[in-house]
Order: sequence, then structure tokens, then C-alpha cells
Amino acid sequence: MVATGMVARADDRSGIRILAAAGAIFGGLTALYYFSTINWSQPFARDATTLVVGRDFLNFWMYGRAAWTPDPSRFYDPQLYKDALTALLGPDYPGQNWSYPPSIMLIAAPFGRLPYAAALVCWTVLGVAVFVCSALHNVGGRMLLVAALLSPAAVFCLISGQSALITTAMLLAIFTALDRRPLLAGVLIGTLTLKPQLGLLLPVMLAASGRWRVFLTAAATALLIAGATTVLVGPQVWSDFILKGLPVQNLVLADPERIATPFYPTIFMNLRGAGASYGLAMAVQACGTAFAIAAVFFAYRFRGNADRAMLNGLFFACAICAVPYLLSYDTLALSCCAVILLGKGALDARGQILAKLAYWLPLLQMIFGTFHIPGPALIAPAFAAYLLMRLAPAAASASANGRIARESDGMGGQARRP
Repeated sequence: MVATGMVARADDRSGIRILAAAGAIFGGLTALYYFSTINWSQPFARDATTLVVGRDFLNFWMYGRAAWTPDPSRFYDPQLYKDALTALLGPDYPGQNWSYPPSIMLIAAPFGRLPYAAALVCWTVLGVAVFVCSALHNVGGRMLLVAALLSPAAVFCLISGQSALITTAMLLAIFTALDRRPLLAGVLIGTLTLKPQLGLLLPVMLAASGRWRVFLTAAATALLIAGATTVLVGPQVWSDFILKGLPVQNLVLADPERIATPFYPTIFMNLRGAGASYGLAMAVQACGTAFAIAAVFFAYRFRGNADRAMLNGLFFACAICAVPYLLSYDTLALSCCAVILLGKGALDARGQILAKLAYWLPLLQMIFGTFHIPGPALIAPAFAAYLLMRLAPAAASASANGRIARESDGMGGQARRP
């Protein structure tokens, strides 16, 4: 038995080294190719797609600039935002959408005071630093950290200038602080309303586990952020966001040309990419959402004392199943959980395959989605179902043990009566 355990641990370490090496190769080749395509001659450097370096960070930076103007909500009008980008970058720039919640301006405002390149460097350094600090505390081990930091989700986040490094660090910190520092966990959850699709299942988890103190703190934080935004920017910004900003997001989902499918590893977008109608894809997505909610509620209601890494992996896999609008870099939290579970040696052969597929999900979605081939969206629900099955027998065993203990106590009490 001892020899078998030592072999298993050696295999786990070898597997992590291979994963970290593969991540390093992928990250290195991707960076080499990406930087070789950049045109540095323009005032705003652009890559091979003619998007500015940092891509989505441009929107964040524009929010920061708008925060200092009298009427920032005007950019929720797609034409006005397009005109602003044209004035800045020229008429040939591809369209981008201004669809974040207005409260993002509270964070973006300092970056909007900097030149674009300086702001992008500060944002990137901040994201990497915050993620590394959180991962060192939660992931553990140099090889595990390398595998997480060079995962496809992290690499795509860096190229896109997105917030996934910071939001993943926040999510990891939330699950670490739930019981130790509930107020901190609540504040972080409330702050994640800045990117609401990531936290859809957090209220379900909190309610199922009875963490009402965290729940109330999160709600108070969210209301405080919304109130501060209203005071600083004005109430009109919220109606513009709801009436103009949110419909823009739906245009991406309904796009008949399906140009966004390589970037969305969701059930809805996989089906849309394969040619399914909007209604059919959304109906199937609703089933995935229902499964995700039920799985998270069951796990945290009846298996709250189970292995935390498995519970967290289940949660983040379900978070991907639950929403139609979620991009590949937003799977970084699941990538980290997959790395943690692989490092712990907590998975059998099937679980290891699913964890590795979850790790490579963004790359698989890029490849399959480019050719409108569905499939990668099944990885997250399959991993969630696997983890749920691993948790369910333990839940049944715990319930049976509790019932037997109660019956034994009852029999004991009767035997002691005179």
C-alpha cells in the first residue's frame, strides 16, 4: 500500500510537470506569434486583427476617460461610441461595444487619466501581481503556479487586456475567506457585481450553505457601489445601461454570422455556432442553467464539509454551464481548480482527463469554434457531473451515519429510562 501511494504521488508530480511544461510552451509560442504580428508604427499599436494591443482594455480605458466627463452614459449608444473610437483611432477601426455596468467607472477612472500604453502596462502588471499572490496562497507549489499562470485562459486574458486575472484572484480569495473572514468574502462578492456573469451562482451557494452574514455583506456592498456610482455619475446612467448597454450584449449572442463562437465556451454559443436557432440554443442553455443551480445547491447544502477543492471545482464548472455569455479567459478560475485537484492527486483516471480538458478548454474552444464545431461546451458540465457524483455517495453515507447515530441515541435514551 505504501509503495502504491508513493507511485501515485510520483505520477501526480510528473503529470503536473508535464502540464506546466506544456503551458510554458503554449504561452511562449503564443507570445512569440502575437508580438511578431504587432504594427508599432501607429500611435496606438495594433495586432494582426487590426485591434489595438490590449484589445478589450480599450473599452476599460474609455470607461476611465468617460468617468471624468459630464455625460459618460452617452457611450451606451453604439453609434456615439463608434464615433468616439473613430475620432481616436481612425475610420478603419473595427467596432467594439460599451456594455459593462456603469459602476466599472469607479475602478477605471484612475486608468483613464493615463496615456493608453502606460495604463495598459499598469493594468497588466497589477493583474499578474494580484493573481500570483492569490495563486501562491491557494494553488501552492511552483509547478502548479506555473501551470496556472501559463494556462490558455491566463494567456488569452493577457492578450485581451481583460480582468480575468484580477477576478479569478478575487474568486479564489472569496472561497478561502468564506468562514475565516466572512466580511471580506462578502465585500469581494459585492464587488464582483462589476462583472455579474461570474457571480451568478454565488447567491445560490451562500443560501444553500446558510452563510447569511456573507450574503448580507455582499448585498450591502453591491448597493453601496451602485449608490456611489449614482451619486458621482447620475441616475440616468443606469437606465442607459439597461436600455442600451444590455441589448448590445444580446446582439453578440444573436449574431447570424456567428463570428464570436471561437471565444465563448458556453452551451448556448456552441449550439449557435453549429447552426441552431436562437430559441433552441437558449432553451438548451436554460437546462444547463437549471442543472448548474441544482448541483451547486445540493453540494453546498448537503456536502458543505466535503473536500474544498472538489466543491470549488464543482462551483466553477457550474458557473460556466449557467450562463450563455462568458468568454474563454473567464474560465481561469476553473483552470486553477483543475490544477489544484491534479496536484492533490484527488482524481481518478477519468477525473484527471476531465481536469486536463478543463485546463485546455479555451484553446479547444478556439480551435473547434473557428470551424463552428460544437463540443468544448460539454467539458464543464461533464466535469461538474463527475465531481457531483464523487460528492453524492459521500453525502448519502454521511446522511446514513447521522440517521444511525440518532437512532442509537434514541435507543440508548429508552434503555436508560427506569
